[in-house]
Amino acid sequence: MRALRAAAALAAILLLAGCGSHRTKPSHGGSRQDGARDQSRSRGGDAFHDDLSKPQGSRYRDGEDSVPPPLDVSQLVEPVPKAEPRSLYGNKSPYTVRGQTYRVLPSARGYDERGIASFYGNKFHGYKTSSLETYDMYAFSAASTTLPLPSYARVTNLETGKSVIVRVNDRGPFHDNRLIDLSYAAAVKIGIWPKGTGLVEVRGIDPGQPLQELPPPTVVTSGHPGIYLQVGAFADADNADRLAQRLRRANLGAVQVSEAVINGQRVRRVRVGPLASVDRADQVTTRIEGMGLPRPQVAVD
Repeated sequence: MRALRAAAALAAILLLAGCGSHRTKPSHGGSRQDGARDQSRSRGGDAFHDDLSKPQGSRYRDGEDSVPPPLDVSQLVEPVPKAEPRSLYGNKSPYTVRGQTYRVLPSARGYDERGIASFYGNKFHGYKTSSLETYDMYAFSAASTTLPLPSYARVTNLETGKSVIVRVNDRGPFHDNRLIDLSYAAAVKIGIWPKGTGLVEVRGIDPGQPLQELPPPTVVTSGHPGIYLQVGAFADADNADRLAQRLRRANLGAVQVSEAVINGQRVRRVRVGPLASVDRADQVTTRIEGMGLPRPQVAVD
């Protein structure tokens, strides 16, 4: 009975578990890449060695990550989308991390969002993902807060037009303003590495739809995509104007009020931007939250 209770407790913890927090370093007898891959194989498909004593949020901090030397992604093959059963782990909905609640979508079909991408590398290599697969930073994979596990998506760098198909098998990124966390290989493929972040379009893939029928990736014609922070959307114009005035007095940057139709209702959106960089967007987000306002949503136009 004690074993059954322990197994049940572990299963509950793993519902949201992403990459783990402690592991034995790979052997340096071969290359860094081969050694890490050999270690992942030696762990076995059902092995689980993550340190569950650390808080969930500690697994997704940006600091102290690292990557191996530059990778030749031309030798790596992108995954082919296929219908797969929904993972038993990582699909709880709704779920809450760091005070923020997320809902998992029923499928990737129709998903099309723009935002900021980050990536995760050596710090998580060999750990278990939220779906209890082993994270391999040399595979084209990704973490999403809302796409079901597993699912597939095409990620396009809006600044270069480079795209990659990824298999979504993890939860994250649990960081303000981030839309998707790419594996190291996927980040290299579309030019997010070594900068660390980039502006992307993420389009969900229906495995039943031939890839050649997918809409073409976003074509970057000129200029730089703009980063905006949407602080609110109001049916009442006076409420929108009052918020805009408050934001202007805070000297956060240009404040725009524009009309849009959301779910059939005409609203006035209040946005700060365009902002010059991801770092600036993070700074302004912190200031907006410090004003007692809700966390703004990132919009890339």
